[in-house]
Amino acid sequence: MRIIPVLDLKDGLVVRGVAGKRALYQPIVSKLCSSAEPVEVASSLRGLLGTGRMYLADLDAISGVDPAVGIFAELESLGLELMVDAGLRDAAEACRLAAVFNGELIAALETLPSPAVLAGLVDELGQGRVIFSLDLAEGRSLAPGDTWPSGVDEIARVAIDSGVERMILLDLAAVGTGGGPAHLERCVSLKAAYPELELITGGGVRDLGDLQALRSAGVDGVLIASALHDGRITAGQVRDFLGS
Repeated sequence: MRIIPVLDLKDGLVVRGVAGKRALYQPIVSKLCSSAEPVEVASSLRGLLGTGRMYLADLDAISGVDPAVGIFAELESLGLELMVDAGLRDAAEACRLAAVFNGELIAALETLPSPAVLAGLVDELGQGRVIFSLDLAEGRSLAPGDTWPSGVDEIARVAIDSGVERMILLDLAAVGTGGGPAHLERCVSLKAAYPELELITGGGVRDLGDLQALRSAGVDGVLIASALHDGRITAGQVRDFLGS
């Protein structure tokens, strides 16, 4: 299982996400670094974890502003491999973004108008470049409108039928709360139903015990931010976990 650090980007700075209440997000205060500048935060996380793969949520782009492609490029120049959620809404927008940075594009349920758009993204960019994010809040779908199925399992099935091979299960209400992983049982059932699916999850991870529980659930990757910045998960624990 991979540990994937998270960069939530707002107004050019890395912010601390809490429970999906984005209007209240403030610049990150971290034990790892002294600044909320993206390059410094990303470098400190790479130093802690020894990995260059990171999840970046461009919160301004998700709200409808142009993506922060200059910051994406700056981070890529450091050798980082980015998974970027920039609020994709159509294939043309995705292709423009794909042309200016090299990372993977997250097609997030929160901003995708329909399953047909998701299928179009996979066709245009290829299965290797698109990651579907099944976005929830307290277990409820964040799908816009009524073009998506209402049930979480049905949404997952539709996404996989659209060609998705990698999926993030993310409950925004759990992000930054330290309440523990929100959907262990659902992770187990998704991996049982789709054993070839690469499944990443995030939200609420507190400590090493949560990482062990997620690995036992069959999860392939876990998104983490607050527990790293607060020191609840240390570099030594990460090394021991990944080596076990």
